[in-house]
Amino acid sequence: MRITEDIRYVGVNDHQIDLFEGQYIVPNGMAYNSYVILDEKIAVMDAVDQHFGDAWLQQVASVLNGRKPDYLVVHHMEPDHSANVHRFLETYPEAKVVAGAKAFPMMKMYFGHEYEDRRIIVKEGDTLSLGSHTLHFVTAPMVHWPEVVMSWDEKDQVLFSADAFGKFGALDVEEEWACEARRYYIGIVGKYGPQVQQVLKKAAALPIKKICALHGPVLAEPLDEYFRLYDIWSSYGVETEGVAIAYTSVYGHTREAAELLARKLEEKGVKVALSDLARCDMAEAVEDAFRYGKLVLATTTYNGDVFPFMKTFIHHLTERNFQNRKVAFIENGSWAPMAAKVMRGMLENSKNLSFADTTVKITAALNPQSLQQIDLLAQEMAL
Repeated sequence: MRITEDIRYVGVNDHQIDLFEGQYIVPNGMAYNSYVILDEKIAVMDAVDQHFGDAWLQQVASVLNGRKPDYLVVHHMEPDHSANVHRFLETYPEAKVVAGAKAFPMMKMYFGHEYEDRRIIVKEGDTLSLGSHTLHFVTAPMVHWPEVVMSWDEKDQVLFSADAFGKFGALDVEEEWACEARRYYIGIVGKYGPQVQQVLKKAAALPIKKICALHGPVLAEPLDEYFRLYDIWSSYGVETEGVAIAYTSVYGHTREAAELLARKLEEKGVKVALSDLARCDMAEAVEDAFRYGKLVLATTTYNGDVFPFMKTFIHHLTERNFQNRKVAFIENGSWAPMAAKVMRGMLENSKNLSFADTTVKITAALNPQSLQQIDLLAQEMAL
C-alpha cells in the first residue's frame, strides 16, 4: 500500500486472534501496522506481533528492493508492535534503533539488550533527517504506556501516532471507524484522558494530512471528525444524547424492569442502549456508558452486595475515570435490598456525577409501587 510517494505500508492482518489483549472480542481481527519511509536514508516505522515476523520481514524486504534500512523507529514497546524488533536488528545489523529513553530498558526486559552501540534516544522536539523527509518527535507518555513517542513527517505532513487513533479490526474488512475506534479507545486508553488531551494540543500545532496509527486504517483529510471524537472521549464528554441501561437479572424480574424503562424512554423519543451484562460484550457496555450522557444501573442484591457482573462493570467504569454523567439505580432485593447503596458507594470517588432523585426498588417482582417509580424515573431521565 502506498501512503504517499515515499511512505509504504508493510503491516499485517491477524484473523487468528479471538481476544485482543486477552479480553477484547475482535470478530474482524486486528491490524498491526508498520510503515517504511524511502528517502536518502530509510526508516522502518515499528514492527509487528510475534506471530507475523516472517511475513512482515518479507514485506519490508520487498519494499526495500535490495536497499538496506538505516533506522527502525519504535514508537511503542507493547509486544503487538515490538515483538520482532530483535529479529529486525539481527536481519539488518547496520540499522540503528530510534526510540524514547524509556523504551530501551523495556527492550532489555524483552530481548536482553538495550542496544547501546546502535541506538538513538529521542526526546520532545528532536528531529531525524532522512534526506527530503524530516521526522519531528513528540513525546506521548501514558498514551497509553510511559515510553510512547509519536513522530511527524514534515515533508508529507504525516503523523505516526502510535496507538492513538487506532481501532479494532483488520484492514481487509470494511467497517465504520468510529464504533470500533471508540471501543478500542475507551477500553485501552480511556483511563489516560488528560494525557491524550496534552497530545491533542501538540497535534493542533502541526499541519497534518494523514494519520498512520499502529492499528486500523490510515486516516486521511478531512481529519476534523477524528480529532473531534478524540477530544470528546479524552475529556469524558457526552458524544450522544441518550441513556445507557446496564442490567443483571437472576430470574428475570430486574430484566423486566430494565426493558420496561427502556420502552418508556424510547416512547419519549430518547435514544437507549440496553445491555445484559451477563450476556453482552462487556466492552460494548462500557463503551455505551461513556458514549451517552446518562446511565441506569439495574441489578439484584447478591450476598449483601451486588451481582458479580454488575460489580465488574462498575469496576471497568471507575478504572477508566468515569465522570460527567447522570446515574440512576434500579435495585432488586427480596428481603434486604442493598444494591443501590453498594453501587452508589462504588461510584463515590468518581468526578462530577449527579444522581437521579428516583431509585426504583423491587422486592422480588414488579408491583404497583415499583411500576410507578419506573414511570417517575423515565420522566426524570428523559429531561
